[in-house]
Amino acid sequence: MIDVVWLIPALPLLGFLLILLFGRKLGEPRAGYLATAMCGAAFVVSVGVFLDLLSKSAEERQHVVKVWSWLPVGSLHVDLAFLADPLSITMCLFVTGVGTLIHLYSIGYMHGDPKFSKFFLYLNLFAFSMLILVLGENLLVTFVGWEGVGTCSYFLIAFWHDRESAATAGKKAFVTPRVGDWGFMIAMVLAFQATGTLSYLGINHIAESHGLVRSTATGIAMMLFIGACGKSAQLPLYIWLPDAMAGPTPVSALIHAATMVTAGVFLMVRMSPVLHESYSWAPMVIATVGAVTALFAATIAAAQNDIKRVLAYSTVSQLGYMFLAVGSGAYVAAIFHMITHAFFKALLFLGSGSVIHGMHDEQDMRKMGALRKLMPITAMTFIVGWLAIAGVPPFSGFWSKDEILLYAFAKSPPLYVIGLVTAILTAYYMTRQVIMVFYGNARWEDAHDEHGAHGDLQPHESAPTMLLPLVVLAFLAAVAGVIQLPFNNHTMLLERWLAPVTEFSQRNINGTWANDNKYVLMVIAIIAALSGIYLAVLVYGKHKLKVIEPEVLAEGWYYDQAVSAFMGGPGRAGFDGVAWADSNVIDGAVNGAGKIVRESAFGGRKLQTGNVRNYAAAVGVGVVVLLAWFVIVRGVL
Repeated sequence: MIDVVWLIPALPLLGFLLILLFGRKLGEPRAGYLATAMCGAAFVVSVGVFLDLLSKSAEERQHVVKVWSWLPVGSLHVDLAFLADPLSITMCLFVTGVGTLIHLYSIGYMHGDPKFSKFFLYLNLFAFSMLILVLGENLLVTFVGWEGVGTCSYFLIAFWHDRESAATAGKKAFVTPRVGDWGFMIAMVLAFQATGTLSYLGINHIAESHGLVRSTATGIAMMLFIGACGKSAQLPLYIWLPDAMAGPTPVSALIHAATMVTAGVFLMVRMSPVLHESYSWAPMVIATVGAVTALFAATIAAAQNDIKRVLAYSTVSQLGYMFLAVGSGAYVAAIFHMITHAFFKALLFLGSGSVIHGMHDEQDMRKMGALRKLMPITAMTFIVGWLAIAGVPPFSGFWSKDEILLYAFAKSPPLYVIGLVTAILTAYYMTRQVIMVFYGNARWEDAHDEHGAHGDLQPHESAPTMLLPLVVLAFLAAVAGVIQLPFNNHTMLLERWLAPVTEFSQRNINGTWANDNKYVLMVIAIIAALSGIYLAVLVYGKHKLKVIEPEVLAEGWYYDQAVSAFMGGPGRAGFDGVAWADSNVIDGAVNGAGKIVRESAFGGRKLQTGNVRNYAAAVGVGVVVLLAWFVIVRGVL
């Protein structure tokens, strides 16, 4: 199976091509089932490759499948090749697995949409691009997938482009990550200049052999981190992700849970040997940005009223946790949280979509309430996702978040405190959401949306094609923690599986206070989660404490407005100045030099008359001048 790893991205690509050619004839729901089947088939192949790798020894779990020689230019040799190893196949498993469930869910969610086939066309193209990203054997192939998911995110977020908010959000999601992409490109240049290759295996081998100069390794790591900040929505480039909620809910689940936003974390783990060889301040920068982003986004989520925006800011916060893990040297914990996050966040987004669908497109949580009785399956599965993200044991989110906090404490106690406060806020705002949506009074009875009254329309449970993915994801969100339990080496299955990729750079905290007292930290994490839940129950459930939702948090600390004001004011003036300098100074110097040469040539051309007598006269004058010079100046005679 390992030799046909190319089938994993090829199958969604085939689905894209078939729907592109025959989508209109297939129509609804056949186009949706075709796209789902292609993504499901890619999952089956991923399982086969996983089992094949699992049967091999750890030293043999790296296999390169070359498709063709892409760029044989001088010393630059880049192959279109795929790297099948524990990290890439782990990514493939949950990208295709969760992606298949989202495809299936979309069949019910997009029912009746006039562009039903086109939606699944984009979904399959997105899956193909993401699989190219994670399977790429070198930085350039990954960059192709990196840009591919960026383009597809524009198509999907702006899918309902007749809505101004969706069209604007699509452009924002396309442009903002481009700000970070220059860092990725510079990292490729630095890596090739230092190592002579863009291959992950080649670069990492040189790093592991201590063949990289520290300053170069730091430059590569920091440039990659800039790219990761754009794609994985970290400060200061997170602003595109909350607005991405304007797209259909399955898009939110696909982008925010298992695919595009995790690309930056994946890239940093893939290049972890380079980060390991960099100066010590580089991982600290990554951990600090991650911790601050996690806390910053959590405070904003606590004051949002749109059911999807709460989850969007929650995604930014959880991604911050993953970068905190990367900066703390906990690469296995970063991937562990990425996996559990894929399950519970996909569940929460799809659950919110089920609520929106049942509430006739209402997204304001202030107009919901008491929906658990009318939407029991949606409520039950959503509650599982809530307990997982809140960090309540034994649900999966507790185990992955606890491991990150353990390494964060060993790295820097202040960062640990920030992570712990974020955990309390996460439990708080997610409990707030559950109470506002599924408990309390039925506020939807008197609610009115912008299209008119819908109080007479009873909320209803969703179709089976939407509920089945919720049930499967709820099960995974509940039990996924078993892949990395912290009790002993035998229960750390994920760590042993990822060892060929992470063993060199994974930080060893054995013998530290944090590791010796990990059960104390575990109890503290449980108390933090339960405290956040209890506080939210007092405020929103029992109404014993005053609701505090400051406008500054509801408006996201006014960060987005500040960026918009700068870009539309001083930023635009600065860009206009740069454009003027480019046109008049840079281009002016080039064009001026060309003009001088042209004018000189025109003047010289006038001397070339083609008349022999003129040339003879010029020769005669020249002879006379030379004679005069020798006689008068040199005094020859």
